[in-house]
Amino acid sequence: MAKKIIYICSKCGYESSGYFGKCPSCDSWNTLEEKSENKIQGVINRDNKKSSVKLSDISLSNSERIKTEYQEFNRVMGGGIVKDSVTILTAKPGAGKSTLILQIAHDLAQKDHKILYASGEESESQIKNRAERILGSNLKNIWVISTNSFNDVEEEINSIDPDFIIVDSIQTMRVEELSQRAGSPTQTMECANRLVNTAKNAANPKCVFMIGQMTKEDELAGVRALEHLVDTVLIIDSDQDSQLRTLNTTKNRYGGTGEMGFFEMTEDGLISIDNPSEYFVTRRGENNQATGSTLTMLREGSRNIVVEVESLVSKTFMPYPQRISESMNRDKFNTIVSILEERGGVKLYDKNIVLKTTGGIRLSEPSSTLAVIMSIASSALNRPISSDIVFIGDVGLTGEIKKTRNLAHRINELERLGYKEVYIAKDSEKLNAQGKLKINYVLKLSELLTRFFN
Repeated sequence: MAKKIIYICSKCGYESSGYFGKCPSCDSWNTLEEKSENKIQGVINRDNKKSSVKLSDISLSNSERIKTEYQEFNRVMGGGIVKDSVTILTAKPGAGKSTLILQIAHDLAQKDHKILYASGEESESQIKNRAERILGSNLKNIWVISTNSFNDVEEEINSIDPDFIIVDSIQTMRVEELSQRAGSPTQTMECANRLVNTAKNAANPKCVFMIGQMTKEDELAGVRALEHLVDTVLIIDSDQDSQLRTLNTTKNRYGGTGEMGFFEMTEDGLISIDNPSEYFVTRRGENNQATGSTLTMLREGSRNIVVEVESLVSKTFMPYPQRISESMNRDKFNTIVSILEERGGVKLYDKNIVLKTTGGIRLSEPSSTLAVIMSIASSALNRPISSDIVFIGDVGLTGEIKKTRNLAHRINELERLGYKEVYIAKDSEKLNAQGKLKINYVLKLSELLTRFFN
């Protein structure tokens, strides 16, 4: 038995045979830790050697989808949970990571799946209290262990043989054979690798969910290799003091990365918003129109969502007017205001402008620009716009309305929802409405403002 000394960076996981005061990989000082590595000299045992298999002969039975009652979760996952997959979920503190994963665990347990919930952050009684508060008393088929030792978790996996394994969080676990602290790159990657090996066991595949902590930069804590290791990376996004939670994925080996799921945080946990178009629009009667309110249609993944944009324009008594937006980047917001002033002729130099969306969804798509401009103009000129009219299109610095991608799908959805009119760019593809929807083609912003506000 030969003994070898190696040095591992506690911050990035870099390995070296010699010591450095400064890590060559991440430039951190005094982070290389000494570690002994035993190497067995002689013939390597190859009894477990694996051989290749023809792609056409591989069975897909281990990749069947398991659906939950949360349709928004199924959508983001690509249609359901793959049996031998490894998923990591991250979010800011308090966003609902543990709540969502516990609700998913409860739903799977009701379908007679065995769940092992390993927590390094909460005690068994804390988990039980939260579970009874949001799920009730029917908590069968869920085993809970509170520990920071991954060795204990492995023993429970072998003892219980669960179908689903949940680790909350992966940064709190440590393997006892390694000397590094829990949360170090070496410990985190070792625990994650063991979980992946457990999930991918061809004879007894399991589904693994890991909860990951988030840094101040809103990124998954730890080395980037952790994201490469897993099959799916889920992120819960939430704004401060907002009940809306958006679930999206930055990586998905079993589906697309453009899908987005919507949830509402309540006292009873996260509620799936299965019809976002109703959630993000205020329903008003025909004789109760509000100034500053317009509608647009956003495309989130494979579906189209009608969103209400609201603006409030008021006279300022300060040297510089305020521009407040909860739903878009400030620079983009100021650009839109400048376009409306110079190309639309609406003077706003002495006006405060507040912009938001119903439900708190962010306006990240350029096709919402036209609706934002019409909303501000409606509020500034005190002229309401009918809630049966939708605006879809970007607006250039020249004041010209730009065409939008996937327009045919958006038009079909508007027809299905029963809207009466839609305004789009003049150079858009010519579409024939099948129902009562009237399609209006507009070249410039000034033309549209004249039509609505004279």
